[in-house]
Amino acid sequence: MNLRSIMTAVTAATVLLTASAAVNTLTVKTSKLGAPVQPTMYGLFFEDINYAADGGLYAELIKNRSFEFPQSLMGWESFGKVELKDDGPFERAPHYVRLSPSGHREKYTGLVNEGFFGIGVTKDEDYRFSVWARTVDPGEKAVIRVELIDPSTMGEKQAFSRVEVEVSGNEWKKYTAVIKSDKTIDKAKLRIFLKKPEAMVDLEHISLFPVNTFNGHENGLRADLAQLLKDVNPGVLRFPGGCIVEGTDPDTRYKWKETVGPVENRPTNENRWHYTFPHRFFPDYYQSYGLGFYEYFQLAEEIGAEPLPILNVGLVCQFQNSPDQQIPMDSLDIFIQDAIDLVEFANGDVTTPWGRVRADMGHPEPFNMKFIGIGNEQWDSIYPQRLEPFVKKFRKAHPEIRIVGSSGPDSEGKQFEYLWPEMTRLKADLVDEHFYRPETWFLAQGARYDNYDRKGPKVFAGEYACHGKGRKYNHYNAALLEAAFMTGLERNADLVHMATYAPLFAHVEGWQWRPDMIWFDNLRSMPTCSYYVQQLYARNKGTNVLPLTMDGNAIVGAQGQNGLFASAVADTDNNTVIIKVANTGEEPQQLDINFDGLKKKESINGGKVITFTSTDPMAENTLDDPDRMAPVESPIVAEGKFYTTTIAPKTFQVYIFNRTSKK
Repeated sequence: MNLRSIMTAVTAATVLLTASAAVNTLTVKTSKLGAPVQPTMYGLFFEDINYAADGGLYAELIKNRSFEFPQSLMGWESFGKVELKDDGPFERAPHYVRLSPSGHREKYTGLVNEGFFGIGVTKDEDYRFSVWARTVDPGEKAVIRVELIDPSTMGEKQAFSRVEVEVSGNEWKKYTAVIKSDKTIDKAKLRIFLKKPEAMVDLEHISLFPVNTFNGHENGLRADLAQLLKDVNPGVLRFPGGCIVEGTDPDTRYKWKETVGPVENRPTNENRWHYTFPHRFFPDYYQSYGLGFYEYFQLAEEIGAEPLPILNVGLVCQFQNSPDQQIPMDSLDIFIQDAIDLVEFANGDVTTPWGRVRADMGHPEPFNMKFIGIGNEQWDSIYPQRLEPFVKKFRKAHPEIRIVGSSGPDSEGKQFEYLWPEMTRLKADLVDEHFYRPETWFLAQGARYDNYDRKGPKVFAGEYACHGKGRKYNHYNAALLEAAFMTGLERNADLVHMATYAPLFAHVEGWQWRPDMIWFDNLRSMPTCSYYVQQLYARNKGTNVLPLTMDGNAIVGAQGQNGLFASAVADTDNNTVIIKVANTGEEPQQLDINFDGLKKKESINGGKVITFTSTDPMAENTLDDPDRMAPVESPIVAEGKFYTTTIAPKTFQVYIFNRTSKK
């Protein structure tokens, strides 16, 4: 169905629904500008779960490119005479392979890489192959043939694109070549042959990137996935987690200092999700650290989001470790120094040690980091015990940076009730709340923040998603209830300063958790219904809250409110009034909107409405049909100080009214 047909159908349905709809009078106080809506109000949370980084947003196509997995050739098939060595040129990634002549004219030596669930390539697109290499004997030359192959082809040749690279001299050098793909395939492999006449050659950090990365960065991000992030119009980007901040044990915690500097010298780290779900087990789930803190700050800058880095508070994952396995209190200094040094890396002058690292990577200007999260989802007294010395020392070094604490893994209950007063006592600037909850919870939480204490820290709704009954997948109804809940975030913008849906990404062959905001395979990507809800809020957040009531009460899905949730904001930059309404009920609802407080010569004069609806609440977008459900925009015909419309059942609408004055 094309856009014109969809708009016609929506208009026709509205006419039919009006006759049977209940009447609801909404009053918006247009002259009473409320709290400012923070620029960070709606954003994104990135965690490397579901192959979100390697195999996902990070555009590298080679798995285990530096042979640093504990099983050093995982992801590779070797043939002929291949030897693993560990005295390479990069201190933190020392492994490489030596290819030696096969010893027979009819035998071959080489490697094949399987990529991440295959290697996805597109016809006529260019791919940049690179390798650090040397010959073993000085004065010799070696030639390697690099091929993209289709192992399952019924054609005569497996290889469909190839290039040759000549290696000369026994000093390590970086070699690059561009391969143009002759076909589109989602499960190609990369094969390297040592060509005849043969000389021994050493290969390290074997890499393959699309030339067309997001904004063209060589160590870049997958263009379609990064563009989807930018298209949200996010105000904040939280990174790198999530539970991977903590790690399964001290050795595998996320260490930001190992993720910066030359990419070839970044060590591999075990992903905390590696062992978490034996029912969806991926033994090759590691972090190359190719998407590190520099790339993160760069992405935040390029999509217009404030960076919110999360650092370890001196605890490993409490879900996976008992209290007696925790890092002792007398070992906190290294964690505190990591936080202080991160500010220097992000914001420091190029004459400072970490500011120089940033400048050498290509960004002498500061990234202007303003926030830092200390700890992720910790609980019990061991968290504030560690956070307190952290806050004292960090505040002394950087009083200009706002600190985000945590209220634990629950949205209510014993730990939640314990941690909020502790965050207030420690003077955290914001408190990170997490809630993965069922539909009934979201329906009951429209007024969640209406009665919070306004004197304490602000709220960061850092991880949340509606988990549908039965199957936890990205159906429309879950997104609708998220939209309803978010009216409460918006109405309480004086208290709620940030909100990010979670998780962000999932590979269709590598997921361990759902629902997720964006799904992808090796070539395609698909925004979910939840993605569109986040986008509608972020693109229409306005500048100030406006009071919006029905019968004198906030519209929170309460008894007698006919399943309606609503909020309103003014956009003073564009002189508009924006009203968001979710009808979670089974019946159409007539909305009589009264624009109270307009000046004598002021009126509402047209605008537009964006409608997100589905006749099947369980429907979802798919990779084969990614545009099955998406918001539809249509004009509003309105003039005066009153507007009547009807919202269909199970529908979310954003009304944007122009506010004009007669001369």
